[in-house]
Amino acid sequence: MSRSGSVLLVLADSLAFHGPERAEPADDPRLWPNVAAAALGLRAEVVAGAGWTARHAWHALTHDPRVWAVLPRVEALVLGVGGMDALPSPLPTAVRELIPVLRPAPLRRVVRDGYLRAQPRLARAFARLPGGGPVALPPRLTVEHLERCRAGVAALRPEVVVAVLTPAPHRAAVYGGAHPGRERAERATRRWAAGSGAAVVDVVALVGDHVRAGHGNPDGMHWGWSAHATVGAAVAAVVADGTGRRREPGMAPPTAPRR
Repeated sequence: MSRSGSVLLVLADSLAFHGPERAEPADDPRLWPNVAAAALGLRAEVVAGAGWTARHAWHALTHDPRVWAVLPRVEALVLGVGGMDALPSPLPTAVRELIPVLRPAPLRRVVRDGYLRAQPRLARAFARLPGGGPVALPPRLTVEHLERCRAGVAALRPEVVVAVLTPAPHRAAVYGGAHPGRERAERATRRWAAGSGAAVVDVVALVGDHVRAGHGNPDGMHWGWSAHATVGAAVAAVVADGTGRRREPGMAPPTAPRR
C-alpha cells in the first residue's frame, strides 16, 4: 500500500500487463508499473488494453470513470502508449478494428484468419515503400493524443510529473518482423516530450537486446520479468527526479536485463 494514497497513473498498451507467458492481473507485482510504484511508495493505477494506441489512452482518460476517481490523487502520469501506433497496419486502423464485430460469425472467422495470414507478407511489402508504409497511428496523431492526455491530467493536477515510454522494439512474426515506423515515431515522441516537459524512458536501450535475442514472450513483442524489472526501475528513477520522492532502499538503478 502507498504511504500517502498518492497514485502513479499508467495509461498503456499490453506491455504494461503482459508477461513472458501470458497476460497477467494488473496488480501483479512483477509488472513494470507495479515495480515502479513500489519503488516510489505509490499505488499504481493501470489503465491499459491490448493494442492500445495513444488515441485509446485519450478515450480512456475521458470516458472511464475509474480514471476520474483517481485523478485527485495522481502524483505522476506515465504514458506507456505509442508503441502500437508505430506497428505496420496494412489495413486502415478503423477498418481493421471492425473485424471483431463482423456478422455472421463464420464470415468474421474467414476475414480474421485471412487477414492474419496476409499481414506478415503485407507488412514486409509495405516496409519497402518510401516512408515505410502505413502504421496504426501516424506520429503526428500519436503526439497530439499524448499531449491531450498530459494536458487533461495537468488541468486537474498542475504539478503532475509526466513520463513517456519510447516505442518498444519487436521481433513479432505476426508483423513479419517489420517495424519501419518505430524510429519516426520515437523522434516525434522525443520532440513532443522536449516541448511539454515530459521525461523520456528509452525503452529500446533498456530492453532492445532482451527482445531481439528472444528472451521475452515467444510472440516476439512482450517482455520477460527481467525486462519488466528494468523498465520499472527506469520509470521510478525519472518520476523520483520530478517529484523528489526517494526510491526504496535497495532499488538498483536501471540496467539492461540479463539474458
